[in-house]
Amino acid sequence: MNLAAFPLVVGILLAALTEAVAGTVLATARFDMIGDIYATTDEFSRLDVVYAAAKLTGFVLSPWLLGKVCARTCLRAATGAMTLACGAAALTFDLDILVGLRLLQGAAGGVLLVSGQTMLFQTFPRSSQPVVQCFFAMGAVVAPATLAPYMEGWLVDSLAWTWIFLSIVPIGLAALVLLVLAQPGAGVHAKAGRPDWPGLLLFSIAAYCLTYVLSQGSRWQWLEELSILRLMLGGTVSLTLFMVYQLRAGRTDALLDLSIFRFSGFAFGFVASIAAGIALAGSTYLIQSFVVTILGMTLTAAGRLLLPGALAFIGTLLLTALLVQRHGIKPIATVPLGIIGLMVAMWMLSGSTGESGFPDLMPAVLLRGLALGFLFLSITLITLLDLPGRKIAYGVALFNVGRQTGGLFGVAFLETLIDHQTALNRSVLTAHIVPGRVAVTERLAALTDGLAAHGVELDTASRAAVQILARELTMQASVIAFDTAFFAVALFFVGAAPVLVTVKIVLGRISGREEKKMVGTPQQVRSA
Repeated sequence: MNLAAFPLVVGILLAALTEAVAGTVLATARFDMIGDIYATTDEFSRLDVVYAAAKLTGFVLSPWLLGKVCARTCLRAATGAMTLACGAAALTFDLDILVGLRLLQGAAGGVLLVSGQTMLFQTFPRSSQPVVQCFFAMGAVVAPATLAPYMEGWLVDSLAWTWIFLSIVPIGLAALVLLVLAQPGAGVHAKAGRPDWPGLLLFSIAAYCLTYVLSQGSRWQWLEELSILRLMLGGTVSLTLFMVYQLRAGRTDALLDLSIFRFSGFAFGFVASIAAGIALAGSTYLIQSFVVTILGMTLTAAGRLLLPGALAFIGTLLLTALLVQRHGIKPIATVPLGIIGLMVAMWMLSGSTGESGFPDLMPAVLLRGLALGFLFLSITLITLLDLPGRKIAYGVALFNVGRQTGGLFGVAFLETLIDHQTALNRSVLTAHIVPGRVAVTERLAALTDGLAAHGVELDTASRAAVQILARELTMQASVIAFDTAFFAVALFFVGAAPVLVTVKIVLGRISGREEKKMVGTPQQVRSA
């Protein structure tokens, strides 16, 4: 990669960074925003749902857009839309306007990521892709998982949540300037036909319904709530009809080109992207929730905890790129290192307690960063590197859909697991808190004496001691639930690793048979 390409790569990285910050802002500023915009929890959930659904829709719409205009134009338009929408979001407290702006941000973010990564594949030769995709991953994967939480936490604690949206504006403007200055690359158009409006409508309905179910299902006890059941059925039917329509439509009319699944590398990478999305989003959600709700850290401190993991993440991304590009190592070689590292990191976190601090959590956080670096770049190269030019946009779109969907499933499962485990643990612990038990009596007496020593009346202190013990009981139940969730992520890879190996072997054999059919037997070749 020469210096002339530097503005293009940095411009795409900064553009991806705008989506990283916009996509994670609600996870950090949720409670501050709810108070400022006077929204209930259900009303506020619309901001989450419309963003994720619009982002998924933007992913699948991007290949058609890239068939109409070049990736460069698409990327500039999406970056400009993201910058304007984020700037406007910082100036309003109206919920309905914010919902509309989040819809625009999500669609722009989806188009931005697909067009940016597609442009990198189209512009740079195959030999340079490990390094190029390494830089793209810094903005698209590293930033939302490690860098953005610290920046957003500091802005919320020091200023206000509106400053998070405002901070995106200079980043977006810098990206636009660099994209204008960059030399144009050789784009490859997919020759899109007429717009696939029925397919787009079906996918949009499915994306909204299923995103709402996955993000809010745990809060409403899943199928016990009639509205969740209806949305799940509606989303499933819409997605099924969309897939049938895509398979029956002509190649130029369909929204997606599903023939790319015939490439064994892409088929394997798509399955692996779902697992990687579960690992990335699930582990990020668990760590942030644990340190804020259990350890009582500020948002800034929680982000600071993840920050060293970003350096480890970037370090192994660069190392993987060097090994693949300079030393010719196959990308699949680092995937086992990533899986094993994540398993060990989650196992280490499963031993956390309510008294854990930075020194206790930091080794696991660093190991997680190292593991994700070995995992994500390799999966990207395996999935997309061998696709022909006209199919790259479709591959990038589906790859991002897989990662995003995996993240939604992972967080939904972990939220449900924590809720159920907390209730179960509390009932088990409560069974041991009985009147007359020596340990209970001594603990209540100690709490009562402590409160009385600070001037609280004896009767009031006695009642307060019971309430304090109840809170401690709930806190301990939550700690055990988080430990179980951390361990569940480690166990997930115990089951996922054999599945990925089996998929790789099966796809390799299928690919080998197809190659033999295409080449023909030696006798057929001689007769020809």
